[in-house]
Amino acid sequence: MSVRQSLAAAATVLALGGCATNDGGPGPKTVVGAGTGAIIGGLAGSAIGRGDAGSVVAGALIGGLLGGAIGASLDEQDRQRAYAAEMDALESGRSGAPVAWRNPDSGHYGTVVPGPAFDRGGRNCREYTHTIYIDGRPQTARGTACRQPDGTWQPMN
Repeated sequence: MSVRQSLAAAATVLALGGCATNDGGPGPKTVVGAGTGAIIGGLAGSAIGRGDAGSVVAGALIGGLLGGAIGASLDEQDRQRAYAAEMDALESGRSGAPVAWRNPDSGHYGTVVPGPAFDRGGRNCREYTHTIYIDGRPQTARGTACRQPDGTWQPMN
């Protein structure tokens, strides 16, 4: 994937992150969190997928969703640990068994609970629930990801 394509993917996620709202509208940390998450996710996707364009985009989308939803409170280390737990849960987690992560520096932690694998259009898919605890308060996101032909996981929602 070229630098231009990577920037376009990050810009798309940033733009979509700006659509997220709360009672007072999206805060700047939320939008920055989406962008940072997209960049980190894109880099992780690139590393996992050996530079494959689909892996970069999938990583950017997962990172953007994670970053936008909780970007106001998580730092880079939190995001990296959360993303790694999500990928571990999807790849090899037992259905219903939580995959935990913790950042001792920030005190933030979470769990990713994968659901059973199922077939969707010939692809192996899994639903998952990611709960992140910030100052002891849970924030939960649910999603579905499907394995791509190259072995990477792509979010479907």
